[in-house]
Amino acid sequence: MAITPGSQTRGASIQATTSENYLDIQNTGWAAQYLPDLMEKEAEVFGKRTISGFLAQVGAEEAMAADQVIWSEQGRLHLSYKGTIGTANISTIEIDTDIDGIDASTTHGIRVGDTVLVASPTLTAKCYVSVVDADNASTATSSGGATAFITVKPYGAEHLDNVGFGDSDNLTIMVYGSEYAKATSYNTMTNRDGANKPQFTTFTNKPIIMKDKYQISGSDVSQIGWVEVSGEDGQNGYYWYLKAEGDTRSRFADYCEMALIEAEKVHGDSLIALPTDGGAGTAGTEGLFSAIESRGHQSSGVTGVNAATDLAEFDAILAEFDKNGAIEENMMFVNRATALAMDDMLASMNSYGAGGTSYGVFDNSEDMALNLGFSGFRRGSYDFYKTDWKYLNDMATRGGINDRNTVGAVRGVIIPAGTTSVYDENMGKNMKRPFLHTRYRASNTESRKMKTWITGSVGAVTSDLDAMTVNFLTERCLVVQGANNFMLMN
Repeated sequence: MAITPGSQTRGASIQATTSENYLDIQNTGWAAQYLPDLMEKEAEVFGKRTISGFLAQVGAEEAMAADQVIWSEQGRLHLSYKGTIGTANISTIEIDTDIDGIDASTTHGIRVGDTVLVASPTLTAKCYVSVVDADNASTATSSGGATAFITVKPYGAEHLDNVGFGDSDNLTIMVYGSEYAKATSYNTMTNRDGANKPQFTTFTNKPIIMKDKYQISGSDVSQIGWVEVSGEDGQNGYYWYLKAEGDTRSRFADYCEMALIEAEKVHGDSLIALPTDGGAGTAGTEGLFSAIESRGHQSSGVTGVNAATDLAEFDAILAEFDKNGAIEENMMFVNRATALAMDDMLASMNSYGAGGTSYGVFDNSEDMALNLGFSGFRRGSYDFYKTDWKYLNDMATRGGINDRNTVGAVRGVIIPAGTTSVYDENMGKNMKRPFLHTRYRASNTESRKMKTWITGSVGAVTSDLDAMTVNFLTERCLVVQGANNFMLMN
């Protein structure tokens, strides 16, 4: 059954103050001879329109006193690399990158005496590392580049070619231990005197400043309308400016969230002027989607085409999580179609809402989870809390974009719950932080989390402008820690 969307009956907010957004007695004929049958209540044809609350449900807010937030994330604990065989008949291996693809040609942690598992797509061999080129120094290759070589001795053969490996084979090399002879000193072994140290990757994000305002003339403030209006924040009365100001406030609160979801840093050949020493210009900030696209994972799984196929696709998502932090509790924010597809998938297993879900992130309270609009289920060793995300459904937000551009559609996000340990550069120590949280600019005397102030001649006079101006401002950014544990569903 095809569904044809109805035509839009009310436009979005506009800048001008005209008869379209203020009640006009003369032009609408309300001053005619006969009294009109007037419906005094304004109709909210689009329901509750706000989308804020996403970040409040998944993270936290924390003040920052600097122009940027810097944090460091530790790399993997275990040593695993990618490389190629230099010469199979003498068992030399060229180290290229670590298992995540980061260059490790001169910074790998393999040492003499290590025992390693060497694997190609078709072969494996357990080996002893006998040589590491001096101090991991670069060695010229036939291609003219520079890299580090190791020499291994297979436990079950003379050389790698005797096991079936060939020159230039692509390998994965995993350190699984070490071995020493009796009565030997650790430091007497060549190229074994160095200790492996944790590898850190530093990330940074900068806050953006957002502003908005609502303005109404002093004359219109004192004008009474015929229609009773109500705002998103509970404003009621016959004054249209109450409604308009409340809508501006609600829209700005949504922008505070939407910007941190969609934002990007200035990069490439952008013509946006970057900040100068004097502060002029804009640099953007890293939003949620951008962070996951660059440092996390993406999946097109759970499409709703077939429940059995969706289950296999969802299990592929779990397999990807297994390769990373394996965070046991995760929040899922999805659009309506994906939510229904997952319901069908779970219903086909006859275990929806079952499976021993702990509801740990909700203090083990199923009622609390349900009151917040979440439903939980367990798959494998993972607990998931699923909810519809209005932002992805609303025609005026991502819902409309998704309908127009299905290739770039965002159907949901999977976000790890709880906290992770990171090194906070500003604090100078390891800190527990939520995987996803916001930072806002503040000090002991000033908070820019959400500033609101009124200027003009209405009420307490602050200027000679015959108007009331309500100003809104925030300065904030998003911190996405451990993005390798996030999943973008597109």
